[in-house]
Amino acid sequence: MSEWYDMADTGQRAAGIDAAHQAVQSGELVVLPTDTVYGIGADAFSPGAVRALLGAKGRGRDMPVPVLIGARQTLDGLVYGVPKVVEDLVEAFWPGGLTIIIRHAASLAWDIGESRGTVGVRMPSHPAALELLSRTGPMAVSSANRTGQPPATTAAQARDQLGDDVAVYLDGGPCTEPVPSTIVDVTGRVVTARRVGSLSLARLREVVPDIVAPPGTEPAAGPGTDESGEDAGDPGPDAGSPTRTGRDGTAPNPATAGDPASTAPTVDPAPETPTAGGR
Repeated sequence: MSEWYDMADTGQRAAGIDAAHQAVQSGELVVLPTDTVYGIGADAFSPGAVRALLGAKGRGRDMPVPVLIGARQTLDGLVYGVPKVVEDLVEAFWPGGLTIIIRHAASLAWDIGESRGTVGVRMPSHPAALELLSRTGPMAVSSANRTGQPPATTAAQARDQLGDDVAVYLDGGPCTEPVPSTIVDVTGRVVTARRVGSLSLARLREVVPDIVAPPGTEPAAGPGTDESGEDAGDPGPDAGSPTRTGRDGTAPNPATAGDPASTAPTVDPAPETPTAGGR
């Protein structure tokens, strides 16, 4: 049976973070509040836990799960190198509503889905999420809802959809600004805004003046906007990796997808139109 903790209660908060940490270490699932919508999370380095997360959502491996981190320096351990443009974006917008799609190190012992060598990474600003992430390390986190259902903006809504598939629920109260993260892809020749969400293009261009947005990119409008890259109506804290072409416009080679010298492949949370899991 699932455990429930009220993050507004000092005693329950400490016990809840402990219980969620233990659950993640044991390969179980937790629901946590973020600064977008509620997320369902698992140990990013446990393939079984990630499979359980996808199963709980009714989501396939073709929509990889984004990763949330609790500190800027954690990004250094996930990638081969942090480009200057990423340093600038992180400095300006983390923690907060920016998901960055970047090529991850091929040596990482994780399986977050068919990511083809890229991952959507975000550092949220919600204090409970950051406290948990400081204990667990990187977590695979997707929006806390069944695929095709409305995103959860309260822990109760998440429980109604996910039930006892989740070991621990952390109730951080209603989401005050349930707008999905903005997703920026740095794996191609040019920096591209894959989705405009809580950060506008104008704000992004204050940091990266030459950032581009594909035709048809629309600002996210709130809870009904896709936040995880899966399908409309599933906004979340995530952004993951739908497949796209490489730097030269050709399809990525699966044999070299994890090689930093190869062409860039995919994008997802997060939240479930082309983005790159998120939240």
